[in-house]
Amino acid sequence: MIPSYQLPKLQMHRLGLALMLPVALLGAATLSHQLPTATAQSAGGNRPLTIRSDVQEYDAKSQVITARGNVQMLYPARQLQATSAQAQYFSKERRIDFSGNVYILQQGNNSIRAERVTYLIDEGRFIALPQSNRQVESVYMVDDTNVNGQTAKPAPKTPALKRSN
Repeated sequence: MIPSYQLPKLQMHRLGLALMLPVALLGAATLSHQLPTATAQSAGGNRPLTIRSDVQEYDAKSQVITARGNVQMLYPARQLQATSAQAQYFSKERRIDFSGNVYILQQGNNSIRAERVTYLIDEGRFIALPQSNRQVESVYMVDDTNVNGQTAKPAPKTPALKRSN
């Protein structure tokens, strides 16, 4: 349990992190002409997956693209944006492995923050792992309207916490 005097500090830390992403993306957009870019085409529709980074390598035999340093990925067909320290796109397996301070934003609302994330393209599935002694953080926007377009009933009130001291 977090002491009450630390809550504003924790909230400020989270607000700072939330404000850093748009600034980082804006900065990345302005510097994007300086970074190498790789565009991978998926089979059956040829939709681009764009990866920008400081350094990129392509292994023609294994068909793996490795991007390192300030990695930014944009995959409009899946409404995905991602940033990380490193990313590997395994075109044969249709898988992307991200590592190092991974942040993934999907559909402009849902997000995942972790140390390592694997994205299985064909399944549309994410597997996220935290740093040691940390946790993965996911934020999902939940639609509270039911099938008839009416707002769902509010959740029942939570009983007050009882202190153990």
